Amino acid sequence: MQVFEIFPSLQGEGRNQGMRCCFLRLAGCNLNCRWCDTLGVRDPHTGEDLTSDDILRRIEGTGIRYLCVTGGEPLLRQDELIPLLRELSSKGYTIDIETNGTIPFRQAQPYAAICMDVKCPSSGEVSDLSLLADIRPEDSVKCVVADDADLDYVYEQIRSIPIRGDIFISPVYGSDYKRIAETVMEWDLPVRLQLQLHKQIGVQ
Repeated sequence: MQVFEIFPSLQGEGRNQGMRCCFLRLAGCNLNCRWCDTLGVRDPHTGEDLTSDDILRRIEGTGIRYLCVTGGEPLLRQDELIPLLRELSSKGYTIDIETNGTIPFRQAQPYAAICMDVKCPSSGEVSDLSLLADIRPEDSVKCVVADDADLDYVYEQIRSIPIRGDIFISPVYGSDYKRIAETVMEWDLPVRLQLQLHKQIGVQ
């Protein structure tokens, strides 16, 4: 499996924000988002080609039992990833997968919680909103917003599509947090505003 990096840090987003976490970042992405903060990982050939045993040893070496699988788009490597997730799950790991909402994720759900990133207009990309039907209560949805157009888009989608998991509104780093917060306050919707903790405190 092509691995860009494996590293310990704090989870900066989502339901487990602030927890110690081991990140498994896989190489390659099928999108070209304007707000991407991991540009180097888009190349599917970057990083190291590691066996599942190599990856498992490195994860276990961190001593952290909470794993976040990210990218790039990790589900591009689903055929290799699912057996690894099964093994980690059997060992008692708590696992999250961050995905861009363009690839079906039901095969991964027995072993991991899904965080689906719904792409807003400012990203320049589009997610497959039909996948929201597969979000479970233990999964979550993240909407990265930069401006009023993004907020209007998110509002309309959340009003019209039933979503069973937690919904996070995540302002683009450096955007007008106060204005976004004031807009979200006006919504009668089950959402949470969340700043990216890792960027606020300056960790990877």
